[in-house]
Amino acid sequence: MSIAASQGKKRSVGMIAGIVFVSLVLIGYFLIVAYPLFWMVMSSFKETKEIYGSSWSLPTKWMPSNYAKAWTMGVSKYFMNSVIVTACSVVLTVLLSAFSAYGLSRFSFKGKYVILALLSAGLMFSPQVSLIPLYKLVQTFGIHNTHWALILPYVAFRTSMTVLLIRSFFLQIPKELEESAYLEGCSSLGIFFRIFIPMSKPIIWTTVLLTAYWTWNEFLFAIIFIDSDSVKTITSGLLAFRDALYTDWGVLMAGLVISALPLVLLFIFMQKHFVRGLAEGGVKG
Repeated sequence: MSIAASQGKKRSVGMIAGIVFVSLVLIGYFLIVAYPLFWMVMSSFKETKEIYGSSWSLPTKWMPSNYAKAWTMGVSKYFMNSVIVTACSVVLTVLLSAFSAYGLSRFSFKGKYVILALLSAGLMFSPQVSLIPLYKLVQTFGIHNTHWALILPYVAFRTSMTVLLIRSFFLQIPKELEESAYLEGCSSLGIFFRIFIPMSKPIIWTTVLLTAYWTWNEFLFAIIFIDSDSVKTITSGLLAFRDALYTDWGVLMAGLVISALPLVLLFIFMQKHFVRGLAEGGVKG
């Protein structure tokens, strides 16, 4: 009994030590990630002089006027452009990917596995490699300096991963439900909207969040395909806040906080669906 008790005590001590170690690592990682964000928020309430003079301290004089100034200097316009581009990209990507995933998971046709192979290869294709051909296509189609110059490439580059994620989730839906629906007279399209989409909300919200995150923060296409200030998204538009001679860093930091806030709030409200969707969407392929 004493030997078993001592072994049990050693195991419990080992488990506690492991939990403490993992907790310390996670806390350290959280501080590394969170402190730059905290510094950015605090700097957004300071004057430029104070940012340089006391960079690591709290503001001596809080300046919420930096947010109002940033908003009136153009952030409102850039923000709305980002909302339009992101919303259109998310809707098109998720809708097209869901239809494609439904066909690839429930129907057998010639070339099905070739399409899956091409989609998998698309995950390894860097957007930067296609920059010059894409620029020529944008010019040819006459959509340069329009929202479509960003929306169409965003949809194209996000579709591969989104299709594979949704397809993995669709494969887990029992075929008996589909067969029962067919016996009740439901069409394939009806089954898609009445069974597959309601049962796949976690992966749908996951793909919404991943697509919105990538689209909102994308920078390279935004500065190359858009020249007009009236169509710029917030990532490229904030470059106008930085001047060669003088930069109001407090106003710029306020613009960065406004830029980051929508995605932070989106993840907070959708994190339950996000974690569940990633976990269940990668089980079966």
